[in-house]
Amino acid sequence: MSGLVSRFVHAWIAAFGLCALLATPSARAVDESDLLPVDQAFALSSKVVDRGRIEFTWTIAKGYYLYRERMGAAPADNAFKADPLQLPEGIHKHDQFFGNVQIYHDHATATLTGTAASGAGAADFNLKYQGCADAGVCYPPQKRTLHLALPAQGMSAVASVPDMGVANGNPSAHPGALAALTGKSGAKLAGTDTLPLPPEQAFGFEAIVDTPNRLLLRFTPAKGYYLYRDKTSFAIGGASSVQPGTPQWPPAQQRHDEHFGDVAAYTDLVEVPLPLIRQNADAQHIALNVVLQGCQTDGICYPPMQRSVSLDLPAGGQVSAPQILPPKPVAITSVSLITALLLALGGGLILNLMPCVLPVLSLKALSLVQSGESHARARSHALWYTAGVLASFAALGALAIGLRQAGLSLGWGFQLQQPLVVAALAYLMLAIGLSLSGVYQFGAGVAGVGQKLTEKSGPAGDFFTGVLAVVVASPCTAPFMGTALAYAFAAPTAVGIAVFLALGLGLALPFLLIAFVPALASRLPKPGAWMETLKQFLAFPMYLTVAWLVSVIAAQRGSSGVLYLLGGAVLLAFGLWWWERGRYSRHRIVRPLAGLVLLVALLPLLAIERLPPIAKQAAETGTVAYSAGKLAELRAQHRVVFIDMTADWCVSCKANEAAVLSRPAFHDAMTAANAVYMVGDYTSVDPAITAFLDAHHAVGVPLYVVYPRSGGEAEELPNILTQSIVGDALARASAR
Repeated sequence: MSGLVSRFVHAWIAAFGLCALLATPSARAVDESDLLPVDQAFALSSKVVDRGRIEFTWTIAKGYYLYRERMGAAPADNAFKADPLQLPEGIHKHDQFFGNVQIYHDHATATLTGTAASGAGAADFNLKYQGCADAGVCYPPQKRTLHLALPAQGMSAVASVPDMGVANGNPSAHPGALAALTGKSGAKLAGTDTLPLPPEQAFGFEAIVDTPNRLLLRFTPAKGYYLYRDKTSFAIGGASSVQPGTPQWPPAQQRHDEHFGDVAAYTDLVEVPLPLIRQNADAQHIALNVVLQGCQTDGICYPPMQRSVSLDLPAGGQVSAPQILPPKPVAITSVSLITALLLALGGGLILNLMPCVLPVLSLKALSLVQSGESHARARSHALWYTAGVLASFAALGALAIGLRQAGLSLGWGFQLQQPLVVAALAYLMLAIGLSLSGVYQFGAGVAGVGQKLTEKSGPAGDFFTGVLAVVVASPCTAPFMGTALAYAFAAPTAVGIAVFLALGLGLALPFLLIAFVPALASRLPKPGAWMETLKQFLAFPMYLTVAWLVSVIAAQRGSSGVLYLLGGAVLLAFGLWWWERGRYSRHRIVRPLAGLVLLVALLPLLAIERLPPIAKQAAETGTVAYSAGKLAELRAQHRVVFIDMTADWCVSCKANEAAVLSRPAFHDAMTAANAVYMVGDYTSVDPAITAFLDAHHAVGVPLYVVYPRSGGEAEELPNILTQSIVGDALARASAR
């Protein structure tokens, strides 16, 4: 019998919000029957000092505290015109529910000054407050209305009066306050006509499998209750290959809430389709975990509630690993074509300053210097280089737009998610470096290094240098590029290609200006013997690029991939060296043998492609690996979340990490905001990250998003970070 009573008491206390996410072991160990009634925990009394000064004092029981920010007092009628309420300084602390707050232990006195109306003998005052037990259990917000007699003009003050009478039928006005909290009597909360329901009855929830790729959720608020739309989050457990997509909420009612301001809410039954992101089509058992929050109209607000439903997904359906939804129309409707073209032109121009483009630009600079005083040759170099850039951007844009429209997971720099492309690019950069170092001369025109070539091979070299510039530029992003590329991916194909061409024109523009503006061309140094030294020096940026590409292979295919790549690189270098030696050999068999070695050097590329992807490493200390479920969980806990979508092949990402995200100032700002650092690794194809990028209209990485603790809209940061940009964003997120 005692166990039945205990469960009954537990259910009713939960209904009144006394157990707000009992997440810690100590909180779970609390016996709610040991909690004091609210008026014993926070005994309220009042003192009318004179007609212009009233004091409200809360005597706080040991083991309990009040929030300074949740306290207020104001006249309820025109009998008293009040100044702002005066509250003493409290103890500063970080609270899991309200963030940085001040609290009171033992006692707190609030002073209300003002002017009593002439002839007024009494006045009513509305008070509000909220507090918790140190054990981790919080009471719901409290409201009181006190009727106080005012002394006549010139009379002495009225003695302190305990709060024994409260308007609006508040249960705390009665000696049996605990009975009201446990539901053992018919008492009602202030301002309400009915006793609050237990959470499960106030907010019904059901979920069924609609299709293999979609769930159908049903929320049923009881009459007189409403559910917050934006306080609801979803996570899926039991199957790592299934993630929740974006819920398809129907239109909600807009209302002003005293706790959260303007919110979207539902007061009636609402059905919500929830798409699923599946990485395989096998039958699976999942657990849908939902966090929701709602309130009783003109009554209490419930703490966040958790529901879990077990579901069996049937086999079949559409596998989401290589597929995404197309970008949302907002990316194109918010930007005009002219604006997109100008942004693309500016982004391409700034792209010349990115470190990933530097090795190839050094080749182009060498060719312009070697053109000497011939303006015609300089213009030819620039035009053929521009043609290579434009042709490559057009081809890359057509491929990316076409495949995205076909539903494939692609973004800017997508080719470097493929190990075969990365390894082949490393081979190419090594070959160019060896040519610049003088190891061999074959293919010098193709590499565009500017040796004395025939008129036929010279343009081919310049064109190919433009192609190479586009290939190595794709891991980098520059300011203005994000909006322009989002427009290109969402626009019709012809318009999208025009944006890509504008981006290419911006990349080639500096060399066009040097070649076609005589004042700039005349500043080029004269050819001489020094050019051979410069050419050999420029081989080292190529070798650095190879080292970077090897690190990308390490992230994608592990140490085995690195071993294959380095072994193949040695064969490639040996084959090129032997080929050059065969130029001067009397034996005709030398070059065929060298060619055979070069063919064998290609075999490691195929081996790298066949290696399985390495398992993602555990997140670094202080970071959390991205998942939609974990993000939903953190947002339900009202944590500030800093999301860093990055990749090992993304040079802009690495530059931001070195300049900002690895610095002590960044970690200090994260600590001050009590923020979680969540990292998404996009080095290889990841459908969950692709879905996140699409949701934010991002065409690739880096992407930086800061979620506020209030559960409001996220803030997207620029691709190029500074400490002030990040610090200010974290401060805003914490303050919200």
